[in-house]
Amino acid sequence: MQVKHTITQKGRRWINNLPPDLSRQARSRLRFLDFYRSHGSNVSLTCRHFGISRPTFYRWFHRCDPHNLRSLEDRPSRPRRCRQPTWTAELREAVRTKREQYPSWGKDKIAVLLRRDGLVVSVSMVGRILKRLRQTGELVEPPRFAISARKRRLRRVYARRKPRDYEAKEPGDIVQIDTLDVRPLPGVVRKQFTARDVVSRWDVLDIRSVATAKMAAEFVDQVIARMPFVVKAIQVDNGSEYMAEFEEACRRWGVKLFVLPPRSPKLNGCVERGQRTHTEEYWELSSGDTEVESMRCELREWEEVYNTVRPHQALGYLTPKEFVDRWRHKQASSQGL
Repeated sequence: MQVKHTITQKGRRWINNLPPDLSRQARSRLRFLDFYRSHGSNVSLTCRHFGISRPTFYRWFHRCDPHNLRSLEDRPSRPRRCRQPTWTAELREAVRTKREQYPSWGKDKIAVLLRRDGLVVSVSMVGRILKRLRQTGELVEPPRFAISARKRRLRRVYARRKPRDYEAKEPGDIVQIDTLDVRPLPGVVRKQFTARDVVSRWDVLDIRSVATAKMAAEFVDQVIARMPFVVKAIQVDNGSEYMAEFEEACRRWGVKLFVLPPRSPKLNGCVERGQRTHTEEYWELSSGDTEVESMRCELREWEEVYNTVRPHQALGYLTPKEFVDRWRHKQASSQGL
């Protein structure tokens, strides 16, 4: 295969055969250099045509060797001169000995110990020595064993992380669940379970005396029954109440269960914002009754108001019920029903 255009540079002309192993990037650079020569050597036109900057064009224009098209390939970014170690074998051995003696101590503490022994060394150099020892295999970290004093992470059976390409486009695609501490009186704590659909903002609420996996599993049954659409996925944090029986309930209903990464409440921001709304607009104005059954009845009334009366700014000042009704009407129209 030959270059189609004749390229001229400083009065010279050449036609080169393309090397068979020339990369796609190099071929692309050759195309815009060829275009430049065949269109009146117009840099601005070439840059606009190929969507490149002028500095990029000039870099490859000056780098191109007409007799060696491999000059258009990327060059290694490795520096010509690499930093060489300046520590002595004595210091290297001292660092290795200290680290093996105290395997949990880092470069800061090891540097202090070495200074006590009369070896003047910086913390950064100790860190570089430790890195080199690991790379060469001279330093092997000892295995660690879990003991009862350390908190062990329970293995989840059904839950998993939400895939990056999973998006909530319709009501029921993702329902976020969270718990809220309700303190009607000093020393009295109740647990509110809140489920919110991220698309329609439809909420299902319940209150219990404690938040256990069994209570959360019963709440899943309520969510499935009281959401006016099919719940396809539930998203929760790493709370212990969302394990065991809760996971089994989700599996039984055939609902996907997504669990958040540790310390990431912002990923459940929709239901977190709902907790604030329920606190400010309901609990701060409630009578302060402490009986769970009475609180549950009043909370169900507020849930009805929230879903059917309260306008939501995020929904264009529609109620969740109005939003769901419009969505159903649109679905029926698109199906020709």
